[in-house]
Amino acid sequence: MQKETKTKILFFVIMVGSVCMLTAVVTDHWAVLSPRVENVNTTCEAAHFGLWKLCKKHIYIEDAEFIGKGCGPISLPGEINCSYFRHFTPGEDSEIFEVKTQREYNISAAAIAIFSLVFMILGTLCVLGSLRKGKDYLYKPAGMFFAFAGLCAIISVEVMRQSVKRMIESEDTIWIEYYYSWSFACACTAFVLLLLGGIGLLFISMPQMPRNPWETCMDAEPEQI
Repeated sequence: MQKETKTKILFFVIMVGSVCMLTAVVTDHWAVLSPRVENVNTTCEAAHFGLWKLCKKHIYIEDAEFIGKGCGPISLPGEINCSYFRHFTPGEDSEIFEVKTQREYNISAAAIAIFSLVFMILGTLCVLGSLRKGKDYLYKPAGMFFAFAGLCAIISVEVMRQSVKRMIESEDTIWIEYYYSWSFACACTAFVLLLLGGIGLLFISMPQMPRNPWETCMDAEPEQI
């Protein structure tokens, strides 16, 4: 396979990974939380949240089989009320997370996700610069930036996972069930694609290996692009 073809494939992989990471950062379906259903013919309050925002959904329960189980599923119809976390927008009402969530975890996850976006932007600038003829040396910093973006993505995922875990294990929590949703999956996908794409660019940026054992890298024939 020619180097140009490999490069195009890697650019496509990186582009998909970047879109996944951006989607994960701006959406609020990282985790879904459900409290215990105590009564029927009333509403229970499930929640889903992301790095910046918490959404509470009031779901009407009329079937007795849900008593003692978690509220939901979240896909059921109901009134939704969303608000940004108080530690990002002071004065807004988000009492549940002021009491139940370890704020330092959410702040850390959001900050690390922003670092991932910054590395993605820097990598994209290097890729755009490499499109000019004779600028292939920019593949190396681009690969490093995208690999760092992938690592930041998985660190943000782990910090968020620890945040949910500590919240569920809290003695005074109202949540009994939780699961990670599609925004969380987007971040995990971004980690894999960005890391693989970045490492691939680093390999492409390396000099061509000699074809014969007695050659040195300087003696090897130049690549045909």
